Amino acid sequence: MNFFRTTFKNLGWAYALRIGFRLIGFVRIAILARLLFPAQFGDFGIVAITLSLLEILTETGINSILIQQKDHFESYIDTAWLISILRGLVISVLMATAAPLISGFFRAPAALPLLYLSSLIPFVRGFINPASIRFQKDLRFHIEFFYRQAINLSEAVAVVILALAFHSASSLVLSLIISAAVEVLLSHLFIRPRPAVKWQVPIAWDIFHRGKWITGFGILDYIYTTGDNITVGRVLGQAPLGIYQNAYSLSTLPISEISDVFYTVTFPVYVQMRDYPKRLCRAVIKGAVLLSAILLVASLGLYFLADPLIRLLLGPRWLAAIPVVKTLAFLGFFRGTANIFNSFFMAVQKTKYVTYITLASTLGLLATIYPFTLHYGIVGAATSAMFGAIIALPFTLYLAFRTLQPLSHD
Repeated sequence: MNFFRTTFKNLGWAYALRIGFRLIGFVRIAILARLLFPAQFGDFGIVAITLSLLEILTETGINSILIQQKDHFESYIDTAWLISILRGLVISVLMATAAPLISGFFRAPAALPLLYLSSLIPFVRGFINPASIRFQKDLRFHIEFFYRQAINLSEAVAVVILALAFHSASSLVLSLIISAAVEVLLSHLFIRPRPAVKWQVPIAWDIFHRGKWITGFGILDYIYTTGDNITVGRVLGQAPLGIYQNAYSLSTLPISEISDVFYTVTFPVYVQMRDYPKRLCRAVIKGAVLLSAILLVASLGLYFLADPLIRLLLGPRWLAAIPVVKTLAFLGFFRGTANIFNSFFMAVQKTKYVTYITLASTLGLLATIYPFTLHYGIVGAATSAMFGAIIALPFTLYLAFRTLQPLSHD
């Protein structure tokens, strides 16, 4: 197999998917920013923070384990599906129970009904057929493209219609429930094998055992990527949180549109290349050099286009986001470079290295986020996020060298 040809072909489909996501997302945010106020986005941001925290705390790493699984893939599906359903139910109960406490913590009473409503999202998501991950596993990204676009489009159409009708933050939550239901339906109609109600203790134990480092990584990554949002919401309030979250979303385009796609495509390819150590080593090094160069160019472009992007996409209510976007412009480069070897580490089952790198970023953020936010507002929070990304770089390079060196001699 020509691994490089396969990789670039799948990168094309993956980037087409992300471009489609962003085009839909830009239209969506441009409409919503004119229908809803920053404080309403902030209330929804509290929901997003809570939902992602509970999902991370209960993460089992099923998707990564299924991709790593070369043999007996189908035998894992039934147990993985039941674990997913139970996990969704647990998250829903926890979210509904903790809603008053969370609303009180952020001093945001308007977020309380949104938290109750959003507790339905993980329950519905739990029924998604886990076999949908085989599009990535089998490198069939052209099918993944149409599958994900259908789900993304359903969410975008739903949220715009609901926002036009109600001008309420609840439209953001309801659209997520609708898109989750659409994904459940599509995953069972068009993806094989369909899961059955069948519990196998050895497989369940294997999933939990192998997923422990993925859970650890997820918790640390959540703290790093959300700790600034929590601090902004607690210290500065909902309106600054809404501004900061939208600025952060724009600023992390180099991560989500370049490095995340790179990870999605190269992870299954690197898994297939494990039996060819020297070729794997060359592929990882070439990929890292190419991706870091692309990230740098993207970050420079974002820095110089911050002002017109905010004015065009969000409108005059959101001008306070401009200095935040400029501060975070290079977050994509530094964090993307720090994460550049994650797919390689995961492929060779060095998941703990990904956890170590994320721990370095998290500690850098935690050491600075509160004083920076208190003294410099949302720009200070952005600076703290940058500091965490920079701190992780030397750890990444050391662990990558340590892992690649023996492969180059095999």
